[in-house]
This record gives sequence, C-alpha cells and structure tokens, in this order.
Amino acid sequence: MKYPIFFDTIETIKLRDDLSSFLGSLEDGLVEFSYLDIVKSAGHSCPTVAGAYIMTFVALKELYRNETPKRGEVSVSFKEDSSEGTTGVIANVITQIIGATETYGFKGLNGKFKRYGLMKFNDDISTSVKFKRLDTNKIVEIIYNPNPISFNPKVPVLMEKLLKGIATNYEKEEFGILWQERVKNIFENIDKVIKTV
Repeated sequence: MKYPIFFDTIETIKLRDDLSSFLGSLEDGLVEFSYLDIVKSAGHSCPTVAGAYIMTFVALKELYRNETPKRGEVSVSFKEDSSEGTTGVIANVITQIIGATETYGFKGLNGKFKRYGLMKFNDDISTSVKFKRLDTNKIVEIIYNPNPISFNPKVPVLMEKLLKGIATNYEKEEFGILWQERVKNIFENIDKVIKTV
C-alpha cells in the first residue's frame, strides 16, 4: 500500500479504552491511532479529515495534559447540524478516535463503557467544536480554519479537468500530489489553523 510519506511523520493519538481491556481486545486497553488509520477509515485525506484529526489531537492534549486520554469519556458538541457542510465528516473522524456517538453507539454494560449520547449537534457554541472531559467537566473549544494554508493555484484547474473526465494521467497524478501538499502544509502549520478557547 503506497501513500504520501508525510503521513508517517504525523504524531499518533494514544488513548486508553477500558472497554477493550474489559473484553480482552487490547492489552491494558491501550490503543493508538495514526493519521494513516484515519485516512483508511475515511477513505481519503483532505483538509477536513486532517482538521478533524488535529482538533481531536489538540483537544485531548489540552484536556488530559500528562495523562493518557480515555476513550468513551469525552463528549463532543458541534454548532452545526450533522448534515451541514463538512460537520458530518469531522464528526465521523472524531467518533473513530474517541468513540463518541450521537444515537447509534454502544449502549454500555451495566452503566459502564457507554458511547452513545456523547455527541451533540446544533449546540449553542461559537466555535468549530467543543470537547468535554466527563470525569472532571473540563472543556476545551476549538476553532479550525485551514484558509491560511492555500492550495497551489493549479489545483482548481486540475480538479475541473478531472471532474470533466479530460485530465491526462500525468494531470491526475499531479493533482493528487498537489492536494496532499496542502494537507502536509496544514499539519506543519497547526498554529496557523487551530485556536483553542
């Protein structure tokens, strides 16, 4: 399986999943997600998928500091509806990492390990997303704006050709390279695209 080399340079997200430990799925419940894991699940790499990964990474660092974050013990809120813009894509990535779902997740065992009801849409917030640690009620809100990292000017032209089915094989390859170049630049300039509140 071939993919852009920079995927391997992105810091992974490490968590403890008590449900996995309880069921003997992962030793000590320790789980680690790479950006490549998320790309494989999402089916693609783009500024939205990258942003969701970065927001989750930053939020967990802020909420847990020197502790290992716990999967299933963080709730998430969005200002928009799940069908609006890229909110659903972002929510899907966050669900993959921290397990939080709106209504379709795991119901739990004897009141433990619940995953559903930990994600909310149409919430009264002014940021991109709000993360809340359930055991301490600590909150971090995050604004993600990838606009400071612009595409190569050739990207829209090449995209139009691809969508019309008239791009050459070289143009198809070039488009993919340039598309991922912006994603790489976003990861390399997190301080320009992320703001915590």
